[in-house]
Amino acid sequence: MSAPPKTKLAVAAEEEMAIRAAVRAADLSLLGARYHLADARHIEGLIALLSDPAVSDPIYDLPRPFTHDVLSAWISDARDRQARGEAILAVSVDEDGDVAGYSYFTVWPERSAAELAGAQRADGQGQGRGKTGAARSFGWMFDHLGVRLIGLTAAMDNLRSARVIEAAGFLSQGERRSVRPDGSIRVSRYWELAREQWRSRGQTGA
Repeated sequence: MSAPPKTKLAVAAEEEMAIRAAVRAADLSLLGARYHLADARHIEGLIALLSDPAVSDPIYDLPRPFTHDVLSAWISDARDRQARGEAILAVSVDEDGDVAGYSYFTVWPERSAAELAGAQRADGQGQGRGKTGAARSFGWMFDHLGVRLIGLTAAMDNLRSARVIEAAGFLSQGERRSVRPDGSIRVSRYWELAREQWRSRGQTGA
């Protein structure tokens, strides 16, 4: 399961409450016109997306198997977590309205920290969109949600994600043991990036 970043920040109650409020009222249009909160309308599209091993195999924390009931529960749980100010599950759709990708933002308001997991349909990979979309998401997390730290993991052999993460300025923090929903362990590469470091690179939010 997702775990907060290794670095622990001191966070005042006011900051924590502001982050929770931002997560509850998150404006996905700032990520792009085709981003939407995941709901029941997207279940079949998510099944089609995640049933492709090229999309889902590198992602350790997805609920499996990819059935209607499992993904319905995943969406419902994400909505409950968003109501607490702790998560956002978004989907992106293509020009035909089909699910082309997803983004799961896990937030720890009491630590002013967040994590991002997600994937794009195979036909949208390797075209530079991942790097652009990831940078937009990172800026959105820092500037719209208001967190001060983002931690990311990737499978040891997931070189595409590693390139995107490092191109955004994330600093390697070695390895991390990630726990899958079934309780098994995956050793992952791990990075962190602070908001000040992001801004010092001239990056901007959404």
